[in-house]
Amino acid sequence: MQKIFILILSCFALNAASAQTQLTEQVAMQLGKMPLHCIPTEFPNKTSHLSDGPEDARLLPHELHPVFYGCLDWHSSVHGHWMLVRLLKLFPQLPGRDSIVALLDQSFQLQKMQQEANYFGRYTASKGYERTYGWAWLLKLDEELLTWNDPLAGKWHEAMQPLTQKIEALWKEFLPKQTYPNRTGVHGNTAFGLCFALDWARAKNDTAFERLIIHRARDFYFNNKAIPAHLEPDGSDFFSPSLMAADLMRRILPQAAFVKWLNDYYTQAGIKRICKAPTVSDRNDYQIVHLDGLSFSRAWCMKGIAGKLPASHKYKPLFKAAANDFLDQSLPKIFSGGYGGEHWLASFAVYALSVK
Repeated sequence: MQKIFILILSCFALNAASAQTQLTEQVAMQLGKMPLHCIPTEFPNKTSHLSDGPEDARLLPHELHPVFYGCLDWHSSVHGHWMLVRLLKLFPQLPGRDSIVALLDQSFQLQKMQQEANYFGRYTASKGYERTYGWAWLLKLDEELLTWNDPLAGKWHEAMQPLTQKIEALWKEFLPKQTYPNRTGVHGNTAFGLCFALDWARAKNDTAFERLIIHRARDFYFNNKAIPAHLEPDGSDFFSPSLMAADLMRRILPQAAFVKWLNDYYTQAGIKRICKAPTVSDRNDYQIVHLDGLSFSRAWCMKGIAGKLPASHKYKPLFKAAANDFLDQSLPKIFSGGYGGEHWLASFAVYALSVK
């Protein structure tokens, strides 16, 4: 088995020197064009709205959601907004900055955000709308503004608060009632949502929410052993269920406890499987192209986990090399598919490139 690890490391090392693993201004400019285009693009659209009657069934996406109506679906619009804020924050002189600011100014308006907040709880099923994937990205957007010392960020953050506070309240209501974690590789994944919620709670210094998240994370994942990662991925995954849980646990456990947990968590077959790049057979297929997102989310999880591990741990160089390989292989392919990938993949790429 040691030979397998050496072989994998050697293969990744060959690619590392030429890998595209940095978020440069040029890369940021190219990626930024995607949400800039899709945020005001209303159709095609997947509203995921459960109608109570014929009146609200006839509402157009922008009537249901005056801010997050583009990019095919609500959550993709949210993380498209996050991405543009992130790029402005990292590259203050980014080419096209004025167009980005103008677009975001149209979104971050108090009245519109209040309408977005009012949606949650207005209809029969709307309290569970976008739970918890969209909720997670909404808090990540709020966190990005909260931690950016810029007058624009302050103005936009203030406008967001009706929606942010609504999402926070819904999460605090839901999390104590969640008996089992969702281990899917798509939107409902519990560990992903808790990762971003925990980041926000710590940035906001919301210690009560932080304690609740840590408590539930330990309930869901602390006793997990020999996780069957060798069965990943499913056919339309954009998350690795096993890595998402590990990325959450590295946030809440001290290093020694996390090392012990991780050693018991993965089998060698599982490690080998998650380090192998997924095959994406058709980038114009809206479900198959999810697998490009899997490469990016694996990369950010592996980078975060490697950062928590001591220098002597065997997974540290393996995960760092695998993350770089995923980025190197997947980043150029963002531009080779259709709208099924273009409306969301750039956000995953930017987040993966941002994780140190």
